[in-house]
Parts: sequence; structure tokens; C-alpha cells
Amino acid sequence: MRNIVFALAVLSLAACSQGGMEHDATGVFEATEVIVSAEQAGRLMSFDVDEGDSLAAGQQVGLIDTVQLQLRAIRLGVTKEVYASQRPDVAKQIAVTKQQIAKAEQELKRYDALVRDNAANRKQLDDAESSVRVLRRQLDAQLSQLSNTTGSLNRQMDAAEIERWQVVDQLRKCRITSPISGTVLEKYAEAGEYAVPGKPLFKIADVSDMTLRTYVTAPQLTSLKIGQQVRVYADLGEDDSREYKGVIEWISDKAEFTPKTIQTRDERANLVYAVKVKVKNTDGILKIGMYGEADFLSEK
Repeated sequence: MRNIVFALAVLSLAACSQGGMEHDATGVFEATEVIVSAEQAGRLMSFDVDEGDSLAAGQQVGLIDTVQLQLRAIRLGVTKEVYASQRPDVAKQIAVTKQQIAKAEQELKRYDALVRDNAANRKQLDDAESSVRVLRRQLDAQLSQLSNTTGSLNRQMDAAEIERWQVVDQLRKCRITSPISGTVLEKYAEAGEYAVPGKPLFKIADVSDMTLRTYVTAPQLTSLKIGQQVRVYADLGEDDSREYKGVIEWISDKAEFTPKTIQTRDERANLVYAVKVKVKNTDGILKIGMYGEADFLSEK
């Protein structure tokens, strides 16, 4: 397409140099085209797209088989619940040991009082103190073991949840949606076919904002700048045309040689610069590949 635009534009420039051209530049209308591809593998359960359809951004137009992914998401949810049920109840696990510690501390206080009253020997007090220390160490060991078990199960639950969210993302990608608002130009697949990641499904273009790609000569380039107003004329055939307002949105900073289809030596030596003119397709008449012309308004 770009080569066609180039040839048409340069031919028009040659005609202009011979006095047979009424407008400053000519070219072909283009639009931003997007090829939508499958992101997951599976059978196309539905694919409601036809060439010429107008789609809104985010509109769902098809669905890839999701049964296996849904079953996997359910299984991961159950796995997380299993891990959750295995987490120990710390309060219940250490309740007995805490009761033993409380009883041992009472015995320690009693023996301490008896020793002060010379009613018990020192060894009985030492034994009571040792019993309290042992039980407290047992409690610390229990708490450490329970904490490790709980932490391990929590990490396993987190891993299952992350994997489940990955499946949810894959399920989302099974929904075929339009990334932009526009018109479907081409359709590459049908419902019932098997899709693989990267397989093109359809092409869509935003035809509300069109671009007239044309070429200008070096002398013309000196009077052009980005943002400059342009009068654009769409060629409707049979000497009919329609005028639109345009704005220069891009000017190439590199010159290109005219193609060899221009036969004379002088014309082949000419350099031209690509220019893009943005045009609002307010009435929907402008089409991709339609021939157009432009007049560059002088800046005052």
C-alpha cells in the first residue's frame, strides 16, 4: 500500500511540474489497522464477526473453549481449602502445656514459701524450678513448630491462589474482544476452528480518524509545519469530490528518491518527503485506499 501511495503521489508531483495539477499534493487515505490474534489455544466456541461490522473498544466478539481452564481453577480453589483446613489451631495445641506451666508455677510458689519457713528442703524447690523451665521450653518449641507449620501451609495457600489467578487471566484471554473502536476489515477464522496463540482472527481499523499520506517536493517542504491546516479533497469518481479539513500531523525528516516508474532522468533525480495529514471522517465517506488531494493553507 505504501508503495502505491508513493507512486501515485510522485506521479501527481510530476504532473504538477508540467502544469497539469490543480492541488498541492495527492495521496491515498490510510487508517490505523490492528490485527487481533488469539491469546489462548482451543476451539473457537463462538466468533460473531463479519467484515464491515462496527465494533466498540472492549466489545466481546468470540470465545475460546474454557472448560479445562475452569476445571483447573476449581481444583486450585479446592487445594487452597485443603491447605487451610490443615492449619493448626495454635490456641488449642498449646492449651495443655500452658495449664501444666500454670500448675508448675503454683507448685514453685508453694515450695518457695515452704523453704522460707524451713518446712521443705532446697532440692524440692530446685526440682519445681526445673519443672517450670522445662515446660516453658516445651511451650516455646511447640510455638516454633506450629508457626513453621502454619507458615508453610500459608505459603502453599498463596502459591495455589497465585496459580488460580494465572488461570483466571488465561480465562480472560479466552474472550476475544476488540482492542479499539472501528470497522472490521478482514476476517481470518470461523467458529469451530482451532485457535493457537498468535493466530490472526480479524483485522480492524479506526476509520473515524483517517490519514492522507502524500509526498511533497523540497520547495514545498519549506512552507509546511506540523499542526498546519490543510484542505483535503476526497476523490469520489466521475469528477466528483468532497472537501474536508485536515491537519498536518507528521513530516518525514528524510528525503526519498522518486520511483523508477518516472522515466525521465530529471524526474528520477528528484527527492520527495512523506507527509501525513489527519482528517476527521465525519460523514463516513472516506475509505482506506481512496485517492485524495490536498491544498496547504499558507500561514499568516
